Amino acid sequence: MDKTRTPSLFPQRKKQKGMHPAVSLSSCKVKFNELVIFIMERKMGVTRRTFLTQLARRKGFRVENELSDSVTHIVAENNSYAEVLEWLRGHKMRDSSRFKLLDISWFTACMEAGKPVDSEKKYQLIVQQTYPATSYTPELETSSFVAGRVSQYACQRRTTLNNCNKKFTDAFEILAGNYEFKENAVLCLAFMRAASVLKSLPFTILRMHDLEGLPCMGDEIRAVIEEIIDEGESSRVKDVLTDGRYQSFKEFSSVFGVGLKTSEKWYRMGFRTLEDVKADKTLKLSRMQKAGFLHYEDLISYVSKVEADAVSVIVEDAVRTFLPDALVTITGGFRRGKKIGHDVDFLITSPELREEEEVLHRGVLLYYDLVESTFEQAKLPSRKVDAFDHYQKCFAILKCPQQRVDTSNCDTSKESEKAKAKAWKAIRVDLVVSPFEQYAYALLGWTGSRQFERDLRRYATHERKMMLDNHALYDKTKRIFLKAKSEDEIFAYLGLDYLEPWERNA
Repeated sequence: MDKTRTPSLFPQRKKQKGMHPAVSLSSCKVKFNELVIFIMERKMGVTRRTFLTQLARRKGFRVENELSDSVTHIVAENNSYAEVLEWLRGHKMRDSSRFKLLDISWFTACMEAGKPVDSEKKYQLIVQQTYPATSYTPELETSSFVAGRVSQYACQRRTTLNNCNKKFTDAFEILAGNYEFKENAVLCLAFMRAASVLKSLPFTILRMHDLEGLPCMGDEIRAVIEEIIDEGESSRVKDVLTDGRYQSFKEFSSVFGVGLKTSEKWYRMGFRTLEDVKADKTLKLSRMQKAGFLHYEDLISYVSKVEADAVSVIVEDAVRTFLPDALVTITGGFRRGKKIGHDVDFLITSPELREEEEVLHRGVLLYYDLVESTFEQAKLPSRKVDAFDHYQKCFAILKCPQQRVDTSNCDTSKESEKAKAKAWKAIRVDLVVSPFEQYAYALLGWTGSRQFERDLRRYATHERKMMLDNHALYDKTKRIFLKAKSEDEIFAYLGLDYLEPWERNA
């Protein structure tokens, strides 16, 4: 399931000028006199530029507020080489050779190291990378690609299910999962962002040179890619897959209702497998976890598109029993074109929305957990990146008649013979009920993917001075909420090209 967790949205108090006093050149000791940095405000915004300037000065770097002959390094974010050159010409700087034109990743690496790092080619903005036609998938029929134009934001990249770099992204996702289990959010996000960038590329990475100009390719990322190119696999990934703690957390979290905290608790209690957990008769399980164990074999098997369509019929019939004019839309991965998933998500709305506690016939529900809307109890605004929204939700396990499914292309090794012989299958279903006027925002948020939604909100904040969540879009400059009847309108407000759901598989 693609859980899209977004911060609650309400207008924040407008910051007054002078709330963040500038750090002057004279107030900080300059440790590194060999370079002078200028940070471009273009596509970055004044607030972020001010923050980065102050951060660098506190660490001993010399950062100029104005472009001058003394500047040696120009740092840009989300700008191509051509765009920086055009900007320089606009400032009557025709000789760009005097500067090192660098991506923000170089600046970030310097801040992490606390000293200047080598500004080699991997950090430099480049003109245009031309790749041989054999580097591309046949469908593209093109032989050139401008790496410098690949945005750091997934919402500016068209990402289909045609992943040309699966051997790299699979490795990144394993490493990201391990860092998530270790609660290392920084490295988890770094590998997730890198995987997202590689998924969007219309060619296969064949050599390290192919990475030049791409965003989110830090040193750790590059090290893993280089080893896979040279050796065919990653030793770090092999170490993770054979790590006992990772194996236990992976197995524990496969149970419906078991998350990171419970996995950590069970591991500390000495459990290493699910059999250990089930053998302890004194352990108290939640109602959700009991249902997860009861239907475990079904729930860890893949849900096919055929099964998702069958569930859609059941859900729509049940909803329209109570709301004849209801709009029921499948969201998540299946809306993005996936053929298999782990659950099925639905968004429900109606112009005449009423109480939804009995929205499904109890006869088809094996388990359900109804979560009422939390608008009244919410403490707003929320600053969390991945917070739940405030819609009414029902997390359920549905009893679905077995469908005849073509599993020739699916990994069905986890399906038991018992599950195959049953006349029905337990399938996870999430129902989200939104007010009619917020439907477009809810649909955008619950369609995913998770990384796409994260970057969409980040783009709204840093590039448009807006706040976006699953409920609304707020323009902080105009201090107004922007109403939208469709996803297209939301993209238009943000100044983005509209991406179809199947182009959001970031």
